[in-house]
Amino acid sequence: MNLRLVPLLLAALCAAPALHAWDYAGHRLVNQLALAGLPPEFPAFVRTPQAAERIAFLAGEPDRWRNTTDLALRQANSLDHYLDLEQLTAVGLEAATISPLRYEFAAQFAAARAAHPDKLPAIDPAKDTDRTREWPGFLPWAITENYARLKSEFSSLKTFQDSGGTPDEIANAQANIIYTMGVMGHYVGDSTQPLHTTMHNNGWVGDNPKGYTTWSGFHAWIDGGFMAKVGLVPADVLPRARPARTLPTATPPGTRDTLFSTVMSQLATQHAQVEPLYALDQAGKLKGDSPAASAEGKAFLEEQLLRGGELLSSLWLTAWRNTQPDTYLRAQLLRRQTEAAGVRGK
Repeated sequence: MNLRLVPLLLAALCAAPALHAWDYAGHRLVNQLALAGLPPEFPAFVRTPQAAERIAFLAGEPDRWRNTTDLALRQANSLDHYLDLEQLTAVGLEAATISPLRYEFAAQFAAARAAHPDKLPAIDPAKDTDRTREWPGFLPWAITENYARLKSEFSSLKTFQDSGGTPDEIANAQANIIYTMGVMGHYVGDSTQPLHTTMHNNGWVGDNPKGYTTWSGFHAWIDGGFMAKVGLVPADVLPRARPARTLPTATPPGTRDTLFSTVMSQLATQHAQVEPLYALDQAGKLKGDSPAASAEGKAFLEEQLLRGGELLSSLWLTAWRNTQPDTYLRAQLLRRQTEAAGVRGK
């Protein structure tokens, strides 16, 4: 954990309202945990108060996009927040072998769904106004695509810095990095909310031999109501931010993308927590009636937030450490310098 950053973040949060889990305040916290986990050698421009606030604010941006009435954005954005893993197995696909490329996976899933038309519920058009029910979600692709954007943006910044970029070009490249760091944090935060990995996202559906809640407001209660009721604030969690680590990215020929596999493992870990989460509710540990009764439920959700911060920080660090110069951009900058020198020499 970056201990030098924690006091700054805590000071900025001293007047913050109670955390609403994975509502806006919770997504902010995941991004702030990630910032606190960065090592001292990470680029200093992301540590300024203005940049830290921007990164935290942007954690909520993909949810703000969901407020639109424009169908094009509703469809494209809605699917990026989840992946219902049960849908994969229902049509004979395996999470360990699906394509790391979004559109290849879309084709895989479409073919599998067509081959197993009786394995998934029929789509009710009245509940499919954004035309998304045909798909299981694209959350891991949203994460890895944003990772690739961030890596590219670090590449541009490095090239501008090393090959004669102007101060404005460098500042704009830094602003791009801050934007992508903030927005990608939302999807990483979603990946550590167990209900974003399952068909049981709004109460248990289908066979229910253990009698778990079928309340359609269960997801909203976990995302906001419970954590607000127990009064968890960022200062309770931020000092426990976990240090970033460099993730493996080498992918031997003929194997699946290693980073995508890491993200899918995160989703599988969270999916394994779906039933324990419902069991906590069944045991009365997610009501928020008293600190003692709520302690286990609160600790459970804090752990997910900490995992989100750790993975996000590690993705940021890995993107930066794997940065290579943009050879095309470098050539253009060097040509610009040569042309400018020629003009000056006349």
